[in-house]
Amino acid sequence: MASETQGAEAATGLPQLDITTFSNQIFWLLVSLVVIYFILSRVALPRIAAVLAERQGTITNDLAAAEDLKAKAVEAEEAYNKALADARAEAQKIIAETRAEIKADLDKANEKADAEIAERTAEGEKKLAEIRESAMESVREVAKGTAAEIVSAMGGKADGRTVNAAINARMKG
Repeated sequence: MASETQGAEAATGLPQLDITTFSNQIFWLLVSLVVIYFILSRVALPRIAAVLAERQGTITNDLAAAEDLKAKAVEAEEAYNKALADARAEAQKIIAETRAEIKADLDKANEKADAEIAERTAEGEKKLAEIRESAMESVREVAKGTAAEIVSAMGGKADGRTVNAAINARMKG
């Protein structure tokens, strides 16, 4: 029994290599391929194409959005740089105005101080002149008294006019 089965199998061989069934196999192969093609072309490939088209659309939209954002960033940077330059110019203007105000205030204070110093100096010189004049008067009086005493002590007569003239001549020069 075993040998009969083995003999029958050996006689038939492998069914896929049997030339008598090639036409059937080719027919069903073609039918299967056509069915697979129609399934793929009607269901799977449109889905894949839709996904690829959506992906390409997303990429295109993202690139366009990136370009727009880049342009906006460049505009924002230019606006920032312009605002920064304007702020710097305004700061320089304020600094110059403040310096001018401070210089004017300082000049005014210097003029006021100079005027006050000149006034005090004039007052001081006036007081010094008064003190000097008073001191010279006192020295003159002392000198007159002393000269009169010296002349009297020497045995002469001291005339007030002569003593005054001698003292005035000596004090002037």
